[in-house]
Amino acid sequence: MAESPDPYSSYSSPLTSRYASTEMKYNFSPRKKFSTWRKLWLFLAKAEKDLGLEISDEQIQEMERNITNIDFELAAQEERKRRHDVMAHVHTFGQCCPKAAPIIHLGATSCYVGDNTDLIVIRDGLDLCLPKVARCIQRLAKFAEEYKDLPTLGFTHFQPAQLTTVGKRSCLWIQDLLMDLRNLERAKKDLRFRGAKGTTGTQASFLALFDGNHEKVEKLDAMITAMAGFSNKFRITGQTYSRKVDVDVLSVLGSLGASIHKICTDIRLLANQKELEEPFEVDQIGSSAMPYKRNPMRSERCCSIARHVMVLVADAQQTAAVQWLERSLDDSANRRISIAEAFLAADTILNTLQNICAQVKTFGLENDLVDRIKASEYFLPIREKLDELLNPVTFVGRATPQVEGFLEKEVYPAIESYKLDLDASAQLTL
Repeated sequence: MAESPDPYSSYSSPLTSRYASTEMKYNFSPRKKFSTWRKLWLFLAKAEKDLGLEISDEQIQEMERNITNIDFELAAQEERKRRHDVMAHVHTFGQCCPKAAPIIHLGATSCYVGDNTDLIVIRDGLDLCLPKVARCIQRLAKFAEEYKDLPTLGFTHFQPAQLTTVGKRSCLWIQDLLMDLRNLERAKKDLRFRGAKGTTGTQASFLALFDGNHEKVEKLDAMITAMAGFSNKFRITGQTYSRKVDVDVLSVLGSLGASIHKICTDIRLLANQKELEEPFEVDQIGSSAMPYKRNPMRSERCCSIARHVMVLVADAQQTAAVQWLERSLDDSANRRISIAEAFLAADTILNTLQNICAQVKTFGLENDLVDRIKASEYFLPIREKLDELLNPVTFVGRATPQVEGFLEKEVYPAIESYKLDLDASAQLTL
């Protein structure tokens, strides 16, 4: 079947067509990827020039002028011809930089642009996720503060148990998200740049370029790392950076998915009990056959996509486990899918959860049970004590001061560094 120009005749991922944010979609876009490749080639050329290789200012300037001037049609043609994505883009960049063409990718292997770009994109993806987690925490903290005194029936085994408060229950959700915030911060802090390591990680090609000068090779690696905005680099790699990095990052995102799944499952259960309700638009229809229904569709979406984030961790684990010796290429196609989808899906559930938390409502109907008890002759001997005996506040233990102490000592300090990002809203298109 011939390729159709009609976009409605070809599959597109719902993560990009329906759910993920504009900024996260751009982070994994071809334009971001291939312009970053060109920046990395520019960094390499600048560092090599500064360290004494014969590269002219004119060649550098030509590369700088064409970082975003990408002929995607030509690159696709080159890749079909060469069956090699990096070399396709080396030739495409060379077409618009004819003077610089001889020094583009000088001494490098494909993983110089491929792996280093992946690390930049992962770093930037974490930077996009972190303030979104902080905003979810802040919205839930406001909710917890507002309802810290409001008694509600607690459930264990989803059976009625002792009373708690609405605010205390929401602190259970916040505590999980605080762990996710710390995990994401740690994962970002632990990221290191691959740098300029050559085909098997020995830097042999760069050592040859610099006539055996080890010091210059070390400086080259450090200079490129700094230009890419990283403070640390791997000292040891094979052809690629260790795929354990992907395991680490996707495990953190998967853990976040588990937290959001639990939170939204609780909201769905409480919606059934008419204790909480997620946002419901004026023109929203709950069901095609039963339009009066108020289905918690945002929470259901979070649970659905969170499961996808959680299972993607196995992709990274399997890939890391089967890398042979210095590297095998069976990681590539899998990583193109799993890393991008993990971030796009995490972004989706964070945006949706933020939207829920900003507008979630608690409500209940009038209950005349206490009035009927007071009116009963059976309770006449203790009628004067009933208000005291039935005051629900006496059954919630230390729930209120627990909420206050948790918010003051753990929650607000954890999100303080994100204070300039906390007012942003999450706009859902669907």
